[in-house]
Amino acid sequence: MRNGQSGKVILPGSTIGVLGGGQLGRMLALAGRAMGYRFATLDPTPDSPLGQVADEQIVAPYHDAEAAKKLAESSDVITYEFENVDAGVANMLMSESYVPQGSELLYTTQHRLREKRAIEAAGVKVAPYREIGSEAELREAVREFGTPCVLKTATGGYDGKGQWVIRSEDEVQEAYETLSRAKTELVLEQFIRFDKEISVIAARSPRGEVKVFPAAENVHVDNILHLSIVPARADGEVLAQAERMAVRIAETLQVIGLIAVEMFLTRDGELFVNELAPRPHNSGHYTMEACRTSQFEQHVRAICNLPLGPGELLTPVVMANILGEHVAPLLEWMADESGLPEGVAAKVHLYGKHEAKTKRKMGHVNLLTDDVDKAIGWVEQSPIWRS
Repeated sequence: MRNGQSGKVILPGSTIGVLGGGQLGRMLALAGRAMGYRFATLDPTPDSPLGQVADEQIVAPYHDAEAAKKLAESSDVITYEFENVDAGVANMLMSESYVPQGSELLYTTQHRLREKRAIEAAGVKVAPYREIGSEAELREAVREFGTPCVLKTATGGYDGKGQWVIRSEDEVQEAYETLSRAKTELVLEQFIRFDKEISVIAARSPRGEVKVFPAAENVHVDNILHLSIVPARADGEVLAQAERMAVRIAETLQVIGLIAVEMFLTRDGELFVNELAPRPHNSGHYTMEACRTSQFEQHVRAICNLPLGPGELLTPVVMANILGEHVAPLLEWMADESGLPEGVAAKVHLYGKHEAKTKRKMGHVNLLTDDVDKAIGWVEQSPIWRS
């Protein structure tokens, strides 16, 4: 560790503490260990995906203050691998250790209303929305926006959870009663008739350096990411605009580390930010083989205040998620890797999770290709994703 004009630099040989022990932390540690860093994690699951490759795992709930202090004692710098970490614990750790990401960004992105207001403050558009405090307010907002529209909980939603697409006024009462059980604020969003979903991941370091990765075109199935396609099949100027929006958000929110900016792209080329994630992101897994620097190495570089690496694309790529129901056919296919088209190479990443539950993210495959349509066609025909 050393101090410079642009802030504290955490050099290799130091220990990076991670709140959370899932697959994002695992891939972060694999990238960081290659650079010479050590890792400690706090996670309630014994032998977690990150715990399997870390130097130390503290098995305890995320809100356990004593366990968090133990993590702080073991670490030279602390980060988090998912945004639902207790912001109070993260705030406490700021007094016990070095947490360059702070707790303010967690506080903002853990709550959809706060997040939307922060995006607007950065001068970036979000879909029109209304805060909902009663069934009557919801009914009035549905009449204003028309149907379909989307009711969401302000906290706790991911992979389609915590939301209800209201397709007629007849659903208002049931939607309100169901989501209000979450005991959090509700927000209604106008439905954006988008042509594509895209995302841009930006990195920012304490020295103020900002870099972005190429925009990914994302395809979801049952509200879970299925494919990320890079280069995204959209107009080049629109994609450049998306990258500029991500830079503006990273700078305005004073992000340290990574931030994933998910957007809707309409048929007329208009972009609306849907949500933010202040961490490595599923749609950035393609960077592991397809970019000069992976998102995980970039996150390590950013939180440790090293110079950021180049994010340029080396090859077109399609990332395909592996869910629990895909594991058995994937393993069978891996015995001979038959059927891959010429010009497509498959790089498999499995996360070390013990139980392959349906719809659970178990891994991903990066298909490096000279033609993304060729790779997409193989995924569509492969028995791996037909199960």
